Amino acid sequence: MDCHWPTRALHFLPLTALLLAACHKNDQPVAQNPVTDVGVYTIKSEQLTLTTDLPGRTSAYRVAEVRPQVSGIVQQRMFSEGTEVKKGQQLYQIDPATYKAELGRAEANLTSAQNLAERYDRLLKTNAVSRQQYDDALAAWKQAQAVAQVASIDVQYTKVLSPITGRIGRSAVTEGALVTDGQAQELATVNQLDPIYVDVTQPITRILALRRALESGSLQMAGKDQAQVTLTLDDGSAYAMPGTLKFSEVSVDQGTGSVTLRAEFPNPDRKLLPGMFVHAQLKEGVQQAAKLVPQAAVIFDSRGIANAWVVKADDSVELRELKTERTVGNTWLVSDGIEAGEKVVTRGIQRLRSGSKVKPVEANTPLVQTFSAAAN
Repeated sequence: MDCHWPTRALHFLPLTALLLAACHKNDQPVAQNPVTDVGVYTIKSEQLTLTTDLPGRTSAYRVAEVRPQVSGIVQQRMFSEGTEVKKGQQLYQIDPATYKAELGRAEANLTSAQNLAERYDRLLKTNAVSRQQYDDALAAWKQAQAVAQVASIDVQYTKVLSPITGRIGRSAVTEGALVTDGQAQELATVNQLDPIYVDVTQPITRILALRRALESGSLQMAGKDQAQVTLTLDDGSAYAMPGTLKFSEVSVDQGTGSVTLRAEFPNPDRKLLPGMFVHAQLKEGVQQAAKLVPQAAVIFDSRGIANAWVVKADDSVELRELKTERTVGNTWLVSDGIEAGEKVVTRGIQRLRSGSKVKPVEANTPLVQTFSAAAN
């Protein structure tokens, strides 16, 4: 457009100003959409061993509450608290004097009853005594045998022995204390700690989902080691020795909808103590074609649905809806919405709009390294 005007048209200043503005506007170049640099990750289809991290607590393999079986005064405690004791090891000595006296009287009565029964046996052959007298003497002899046996057992019970091998806790009584047969208060508790149990709970919905996946073939059994369980302690450190899953509860807890699982772990160094809070990792199965998307690439909308920016063949991006199953390390296991070989944006997401042109660069971040390690 020619922007030079004759002098006689200067009095039309408003119109001239508008034309000049239009002239300058047409002279400016049209701005084009910039290309955005983004970091991307290429989705792979890989074999993945699925594990579940479940909180749980340890419990002793065996628990024995030591209680007296006779009444009396404790004369001696014969162990150190917190130490290992053996099955049959004496823990306490109860005053045996009265029980030894009862045993002596029972043995004397037994001797008298035996002699009488044997004498009547000889006399019965000559009909010097009746059959009834002999039978009464024989019954008295057997009764005296039983009484002497009970008295002997009571003397043995004055020595309180450990019923199992394990670590004994604090003593509830000291020397001079009176204990009674059948009392509610235990004298001490012995816990067998090697091996040790870990009890965890898993929602029944999760167990049903695993069964469906196994039946459909999308998930395969992990093999002969499928029952193997690993352990993480409360401070985040890993327990060195793996355990094995022993059983699952046969009923569902009505309050929580969960099933209790019990695993058994070796504990030779007694690092695991009853009541500790731990995390157990249960190996569930193997998914042959798992697609894992880094968490940095996943965006959840207001409906709670997962989305990710996917780079198309022409280097434009589109927001794709994903179906996520679970987290695996720092990634999401995705069952639908993306295919192996496609690229998702992990860096520079905030600048993207649908249809934006991008310059994709493979992201080399700690997140991707975590993703790769989790997928193996």
